[in-house]
Amino acid sequence: MFLDYRNIVPTAITGYILYLQFIPSLMKFISGISFAALGFIIILVLTFLFGRIYCSSICPLGTFQDIVGRISNRFKRKRKFRYKEPHNILRYTILLATIIFYLSGSIFLINLLDPYSNFGKMSGTLFRPIIVGANNLISFIIGKFNMYWLFPYEFRGLEIIAVIYAVLFLSVVFFLSYKYGRLYCNTICPVGTLLGFLSKFSFYKIAIDKDNCKLCGICERVCKANCISSLKGDVPEVDFSRCISCYNCFPVCPTKGIKYFRVKNIENNRSVSKPEIDTKKRDFILKSLIYLFGLSGLSFAQQKIIPKKLSKNPIFKKYPVSPPGSISLEHFNDTCTACHLCVSACPSQVLQPSYLEYGFLGMLQPRMDYDKSFCNYECILCSEICPTGAISLLSVNEKKTRQIGRVNFIQDNCIVYTENTDCGACSEHCPTKAVSMVPYKNLMSPKINQEICIGCGACEYACPVKPYKAIYVDGNPVHLTAKKPEIKKLDKKVDYKEDFPF
Repeated sequence: MFLDYRNIVPTAITGYILYLQFIPSLMKFISGISFAALGFIIILVLTFLFGRIYCSSICPLGTFQDIVGRISNRFKRKRKFRYKEPHNILRYTILLATIIFYLSGSIFLINLLDPYSNFGKMSGTLFRPIIVGANNLISFIIGKFNMYWLFPYEFRGLEIIAVIYAVLFLSVVFFLSYKYGRLYCNTICPVGTLLGFLSKFSFYKIAIDKDNCKLCGICERVCKANCISSLKGDVPEVDFSRCISCYNCFPVCPTKGIKYFRVKNIENNRSVSKPEIDTKKRDFILKSLIYLFGLSGLSFAQQKIIPKKLSKNPIFKKYPVSPPGSISLEHFNDTCTACHLCVSACPSQVLQPSYLEYGFLGMLQPRMDYDKSFCNYECILCSEICPTGAISLLSVNEKKTRQIGRVNFIQDNCIVYTENTDCGACSEHCPTKAVSMVPYKNLMSPKINQEICIGCGACEYACPVKPYKAIYVDGNPVHLTAKKPEIKKLDKKVDYKEDFPF
C-alpha cells in the first residue's frame, strides 16, 4: 500500500488489510467516526486466547524485523539467542508515558512509537522513492526503443525532517533486529508491551513440559524474543509476556517438550514458574531526537510567467491546512498517528509530513503543502484510505464545498501591480472561481471571494512570484462549508444551427 504510487490497489481492499492494525483501529474506534472499527477487539481476543499473535503475524514492522533477521543469517553464521532478563522498568515506563500523554490530549508518543505508523514512515519516505526512481529509469530506457507501456511518474521531492526521522528509526530497528532479534518489540514498542501484559492472562500459553524436556537448550537458542530460559535452575521457563508466538521453538525441540498448555494444566504440570522480577538498579540512557531545520520544498510547476523582481512582503499564515475531511485541527492532531498512508496515496503529492506547522507534538503529521502541489478538486482518496478516522470519509460533492482554508491576496506582491504585466495564473487554476480577474488600468488583476473558496491551494501553487507568494491559503482551525459559486447565464442567445455556435 505504501509503495503503490499508481493507486492500483482499490481502497476497499486497503480497508480490509488495515482492519486488524491495532493502533489505527483503536484510534478510529475512540474517535467515534465508525463503530465498525473493531479490529483491535479481535486482536485483544486473540491475545487473551493464544498470546501475541499480532506481533508475530499481523504487525508489518514485526514482519520487517523477521526479514532483517533472515538477512543477518545470510551474512553470518546462524544466530544463537540466549535468555535475557526483561527490561520491565523501561518498557512499562514507555507504555505508561504513552498512555499519560494520550489521556492528556497528545498522541505525540504514539506517533513516534506505533509500529504500524513507523513502518509507514519508513516505506513512504525511503522505499517509495526508490521504486519511483526505478520506474522512471526503466521508462526512460524503454522509451529509447519506442516502447511506452511504462510512463514516468513526477516525483515532487521529500521533506528533510521526514527523511531524517525515517533513517534514524530504520537504523535503530535494523540494528536491534539484526543483532538482538525482537528486542524493539519487547522493550520500546508500547503495543508489544501492552499485548505482552495482557498475554499474562491468556487462556493458552506456550510452556515447557518438564516430563519431556531434556534441558538441551535448543529452544532457547532459536527464541528471537529471548524469553526462554531452558537452562535456568531445575525448572525451565517461558516468559510468555515477551513471547511473540513465532513458534520457532516448536519444530526444533527433539522431544516435543514445548507446546501450548491450558493455564490450569500449566499449574498442574508446574513446568513454568512466574518470571522473576529484576529488582537490581539499572541505568537507562534516554535518547533524544535531534531535529534539524528543514528546507521548504521547491515547486516544480512549469510557469510561463517569470517575475523580474523578488516579492518583499512576507506571508504570515495563522493556521496550517489539514486534509479535507479532518474536521478540525484539534480532531486531526488528536487522532492522526502520522502513518503517512495518505501521503503515499495522494495523487497530487500535496500531502507532506509537517515540521513545526502543527507544533512540536504534531511533528510529521501530514499537512497540505501548496509549494509542492495542490489538492485535486474531485479527489477523496485520503479520506477513503485513512485507517484511524483522522480524515473522515467524504463524498465528491461534500469535498467540493468543504472549506479547509481561505484564500488571501497580497497586492504588493502581485506582478500585475509591481511589474505592470499580465498574469492570471491564480484565476486560471481556481476550480470554484474564488479568484477572478477584474480590470486594472489596461490589465486584469486578481479579485478574491473567500465565501466560495475551498482552500485547495491551486492559486497559491500556480502563483509565479518568489520568494513570497502574492496569493496564499490560510487554514481554517475548524473546517467550514463554502458557498456554491454562482453560475452565470449567457446573455447572448446561441444559434445552434451554426457550424461554430461558440
